[in-house]
Amino acid sequence: TETRDPPASMTAESNSAGSAGGSSKINNSNNNNTGSRGEESGTAHGKSAASTAAAVPARGSQGSVPHSESLGYGTASSLSVTGSTGSQLYGRADAVNGSLMTAYEKLTFELENDDNVQKEITLGRRIGFYRIRGELGTGNFSQVKLATHALTKEKVAIKILDKTKLDAKTQRLLSREVSVMERLHHPCVIRLYEVMESVAKIHIVMEYAPGGELFTKITSEGRFSERHARVIFSQVASAIKHMHDHNVIHRDLKAENVFFSGPSHVKVGDFGFSTLAKPQQELNTFCGSPPYAAPELFRDDSYQGPRVDIWALGIMLYFMLTGLMPFRADTVGRLKKLILAGEYSMPAFLSEPAQALIASILRLSPPDRATMSDIQSSAWLEGEEFLPALEKYEMNPRRVANRADLRPEELEVRKNLQQLGISESLLEEASGKSYRSSITGTYRIALHKVHKRESGEITFTPPSSAALSRQERQRGGGGGGG
Repeated sequence: TETRDPPASMTAESNSAGSAGGSSKINNSNNNNTGSRGEESGTAHGKSAASTAAAVPARGSQGSVPHSESLGYGTASSLSVTGSTGSQLYGRADAVNGSLMTAYEKLTFELENDDNVQKEITLGRRIGFYRIRGELGTGNFSQVKLATHALTKEKVAIKILDKTKLDAKTQRLLSREVSVMERLHHPCVIRLYEVMESVAKIHIVMEYAPGGELFTKITSEGRFSERHARVIFSQVASAIKHMHDHNVIHRDLKAENVFFSGPSHVKVGDFGFSTLAKPQQELNTFCGSPPYAAPELFRDDSYQGPRVDIWALGIMLYFMLTGLMPFRADTVGRLKKLILAGEYSMPAFLSEPAQALIASILRLSPPDRATMSDIQSSAWLEGEEFLPALEKYEMNPRRVANRADLRPEELEVRKNLQQLGISESLLEEASGKSYRSSITGTYRIALHKVHKRESGEITFTPPSSAALSRQERQRGGGGGGG
């Protein structure tokens, strides 16, 4: 077993094997995916860097990283300004020597001239464009901070990792994690905004989902009604299908890694164990949480990634509908025996379509297991919406710099950026830096804000629709964690 750092959603992992949402980790690290054994053992250093995001301390902090020391995320020198809570959201901000400044120019001026800003940077209260608002979680080698973007005023989660405590294997895994997140553009996947590094720190800036974990919600409020579970499960399924369509295998899918961004909207995060693999490719690194582990992870020398993710999806569905894990034991050894035997009980209060879907997923033989297409076309999910990917939206700021064929939402973002003082020339300059640029980070946050508004995502409030119906309570199995 192993422990990893907490995601942006705040919850620490400390449950015994087989408890509701069980959090202990598997990582036998027998092989890596290219043949040399044990490459991924370094993952124990931290929970997905992908559950938050980052910017680097600017002048007065750690300084920039020599090229030979860089992990490939960009350096502190590429971040030239820091956040200011006094800036106006859009339009001109302040005056210096009688001249009006844009919000972006004011940020630059404060970085170079404001002693209070320098002090906040030194004390860790500001990181780049972001002002720290509080702590979301702490792990062995990282911290997760809640922050506000100074220009757009959007809340973000920043994961800060201590480079001195990351070995070479973990650094490679971290680089792959960020690359994986960069591939994904789906409304039910946590969005990566920006990544930078200083001499001592890596900062990963990501979308903040304020509603907390699916695991916490179920253990504190009880199991979901089938109606509400269908809505949530269909979103998770659409996210996993999007990953598999892009050859991304999550490998740590569980309720702790699904986060509420709205009353009935969730996002999958934490890509710390993720990898890239073709559908039929055999993988050899065994990782994840034992209660969610497919039997082949305990039994075979290799496995196919999509089928392992699908098994975990079935475990999650059972947990959502019952508030319990299907395989429960007080030790990992006993849990392993139950999983290998496929021994679990199906509550009678579940509808026949729900029971049929769970049974089709939790099949011991991987080839016999339901596929993502089977799941989405199942009777239980009939009529549910599966959200499409956002592939039509380019996350490169060059897209809006000089194009005349922009969509209305892109025109809106370009106008907002211009009012902030981010010109077309700045957008062009940032376009080649991908997520290594603070301008790109600002662009992505602004664009994502429009996406969320257009898709109907709203600020989180406690959902009442998750409550069990009276009829379901009368059928039994009234919720709560195991």
